[in-house]
Amino acid sequence: MNTKINGYNTIREMLEDEERSYLSPFAALSAESRGRKREEKQDEVRPVFQRDRDRIVHCKSFRRMKHKTQVFLAPEGDHYRTRLTHTLEVSQIARTIAKALRMNESLTEAIALGHDLGHTPYGHSGEAVLNRLCSTGFIHSEQSVRICEVLEKGGKGLNLTAEVLDGIRNHRTSGHPATREGQIVRLSDKIAYLNHDIDDAIRAGLLTEEDLPHSYREILGFNVHDRLSTLINDVIYNSIGSSEIIMSPDIEEAMQALRGWMFKHVYIGGKAKEEETKAVKMIEMLFDFYMKNPDAMTHEYTELIDSGETRERAVCDYISGMTDNYAVEKFQEIFVPVGWKY
Repeated sequence: MNTKINGYNTIREMLEDEERSYLSPFAALSAESRGRKREEKQDEVRPVFQRDRDRIVHCKSFRRMKHKTQVFLAPEGDHYRTRLTHTLEVSQIARTIAKALRMNESLTEAIALGHDLGHTPYGHSGEAVLNRLCSTGFIHSEQSVRICEVLEKGGKGLNLTAEVLDGIRNHRTSGHPATREGQIVRLSDKIAYLNHDIDDAIRAGLLTEEDLPHSYREILGFNVHDRLSTLINDVIYNSIGSSEIIMSPDIEEAMQALRGWMFKHVYIGGKAKEEETKAVKMIEMLFDFYMKNPDAMTHEYTELIDSGETRERAVCDYISGMTDNYAVEKFQEIFVPVGWKY
C-alpha cells in the first residue's frame, strides 16, 4: 500500500510506535521481538504477538480443548470447566493484570491461549500416564510447544515468536519465563484454576464454601469473587514499578496453602477422581496398542515416524491430541466387541 496512515507506512508500524510510547519499560515490545525460527514478511496491520494470538485461536489443537478434562472426569452437566474454558479464564485474568501494569496485552494473551494446547485427554491423569510410559517423558507444557513448532498445520507448526514459545514452555510452577508477560500468565494460571476448581467442586456438591479452612478465607476472601479480586489486585499492586511479577508473601502463602488443601480433598482424594483408574487404564491400553500397531494411527502421525520421529513420541503425540470423547471412541473401536451384523 502506498497510502500513509498518520505518517506511517502501515498500521502495524503505527501500533508498534504506540507501544513504545505507552507500555511500561519492563514490557516486551512487538517491534523488538526475538523473531520466529522461519522468517516471514511482516503483516501490514497486526504486530507479531497479535498474529501469534490469532494463529493459536484458529488452530485445531485450540478447538479440541473444549472436549478435554480440566479436573472433573466426564462430568454430567454443562457448567463445569473444560480445558478450553480454563484457558479463557486464564487469559481474562492475565489481560486484566497486563493492562493495569501496562504490559503487552497481545503477548500476554497469546501465551495464555496457548499454554495448555498440549494437555492430554483426562487432564493431569492422562499426562501422568504418558509421562510414565514414554521413555523420554511427557510434560504438557513441552507438548504445547511441540504442537506450535511441529504438529500444527500439517507438520509446519505455527511458527510463533520466541517470546510466546518461552511463555508457553515456562508457565508451570517450576518455570522461569523470560518476559514479564510470561510471568503474568504463570501466576494467572494458578489463580484461575484454584478458584474455578473450588467453584466447580461446590457446584458438584463435593464441598461447601464453609468447608474451606477459615484461616485462608480470612486472608483471601469468603467467596470465589472476593478471592479472585484479592489475588489479582495483590499481583497488580505488588508488581507496579517492579522488574518482576510478584505477590505479597502473606497472600502467596495463603494461596499455596489453599492449593495444597484442594490437592488433598479434591484433586487427589475427592470424588471428582473416582473415574481416574478407568481413564488411566484406557490410556495405557491405547498406548500399548498403537506402539504395536502404529499404522492404526491417522496419517499425520505415521508420517512423523516415516520422517524419522520415534514411534513412542508419535504415539504420545497422537494420544495427547485426543479429546476425552475421541479416546473413548477409539478404545471402544479397538477393544469392545460389537454384535455381528448380516
